[in-house]
Parts: sequence; structure tokens; C-alpha cells
Amino acid sequence: MNDPTHLIVGPGALGRLLALHLVDTAPVVLAGRRTLPPEQTLTTPEGTQRPRRLVTTEVATLPPMAPAYLHLTTKAYAAEAAYSTAMARLSGTPTLVLWQNGYQIQPELTHRHPGPVLCASTTEGAWLAGNEGVVHAGRGVTYIGDLAKRHAPLCQELAALLVQAGLTAEAVEDIDVRLWHKLAVNAAINPLVARFRIRNGQLRDRPFRLMVERVVDEVAAIMAAEDITPPAAGWHALVWQVVSGTANNRASMLQDILAGRATEREAILGPLIATARRHGIAAPSLSELDEQMSRLALPSR
Repeated sequence: MNDPTHLIVGPGALGRLLALHLVDTAPVVLAGRRTLPPEQTLTTPEGTQRPRRLVTTEVATLPPMAPAYLHLTTKAYAAEAAYSTAMARLSGTPTLVLWQNGYQIQPELTHRHPGPVLCASTTEGAWLAGNEGVVHAGRGVTYIGDLAKRHAPLCQELAALLVQAGLTAEAVEDIDVRLWHKLAVNAAINPLVARFRIRNGQLRDRPFRLMVERVVDEVAAIMAAEDITPPAAGWHALVWQVVSGTANNRASMLQDILAGRATEREAILGPLIATARRHGIAAPSLSELDEQMSRLALPSR
């Protein structure tokens, strides 16, 4: 029988943000390729520092456990390997929660995992503060759903727990659409922020604003060809809303570039460019960004 523990695999900015919120409401274990210091500090968007003690370990040496939830908060390119390593150490079958950008690994692991698989789409902004902390740079919203549309009660349970932990969360039935929406936002923000090494809010300034607008125009055409329902206020409004809400944040792709890590270029730009080609849609801005980021980024591992 599974215990109530939340095992979070992937101690990057998102993983630590999740762990440091959940730790006051549920048992948490944070696992990565190396063991982090157990004393971790969350800096809130208001600048308050909240030190907490976490159970930290390495994925490859996880002690015997049967967690209720396995949260994968790794980069998309590392998710499958992290999943395999973690599951080889666990007993029982946890509810798998996928927090990755893009829309590639979610269908694959939904079919592979023997238990329930939930997907999270979040606009929370965070960056690491060394080995011992994370900065919650911008508040966002997390949507929880499952592609199979069979686990609504579990989605509601997890969303309620996240709200109790101090995050804004909502269970939704259309998580596939939400993932496409997040992909659109990531494509408009991450590559430009990484290329010019700026914070998200600077995208509102010239000349970046016009670059964002051109990317969003291309993304909107691609989404229309795929029959993806647009957000109520439109694609441009969605992107600028996220830019404003995470104005002080360093987008994840910029954090990767600055740290010398591989980026999620293929997971974010790849599906959009491939879809554009399939529909015969010109996407020069997306293609140019993909080429530029390929020269900046380390190869995915």
C-alpha cells in the first residue's frame, strides 16, 4: 500500500518550489542525481525567506518506499530516464505527475505507466539560488488534468492539496489544450529571453515586443490549423499576461544557458515547427529562433 509521501524527482527550480510548498502539508522526498543540502530556503515573490528542512537523496539510491505520488519535475529530455530510474527503486504504483514543458513525453508516459498519470501545466516562475534555495519570482496558475480523462477525483485531490500548500491550482478536463497553451507561451517567451539574456518583463520593451508579436502570430496560425481552442482573450493576451505575471523571472531556457545545461529547445520549438511544416504554414520567426538556440544550447542528454 502506498504511503502519503510525495516523491519529487528533479530538484531544479520547479522541483524545489513544489517541495518547499508541499513540505508543510505532506511528507516530501526530493531526489536528484546528487544529494542536496537538506536545509533549503524559499524566497517568496514579496522577498520573505522561508527556511525549511527537506528529506533529500539521490534517485539512484532511493530507499525502499511506496509513495502516493511521483512528481517528475525534470527537463523534458531527461524525464524518461528519471522515470525509469525512480520506478526501478519503488514498490507499489504511485500516481505519476508530469510537470514537463512541451507535449512529447506526456503521451508516452501516459501509455507506459501502469497507474494513473496526471499532467501539470504551470505558469509559476522560479529560479535557483545556489544549492540551498529557490526564488519564487512570479506567481502563476497550475492546471492539473489527465490525458485519459479517467482520473478526475485524483486531479481534484492534487489541485486541492496544492492550494492548501499556498499555490494557485485548478483541476481541468482539457489538460491537452492547456498543454498546447503552455507550449505557445513558452515558445513566445523562452527562446527570446535566452537569446538576449533578459528577464521576462523586458520583452515588453522595444525591440523585443515586436519579436514576441511575430512569434505569437505564427503560433496562432499553427494552433488554428491543429484546431486547438484559443484562450478566451486570444493568444497575444495570454502571452502578455504571463510576461506581466513573471516579469522579474529568468525563463527556464535562460537559466539553462547561463548554467551550461542542455535546454528544452526541441521540446518547446520542435512540435510547433513540425506541425507548421505538416500544414504547410510558414514559421520564419520560430525557425530562426530554433536555429539560433541550437547554436547556443548544449545537446540534450
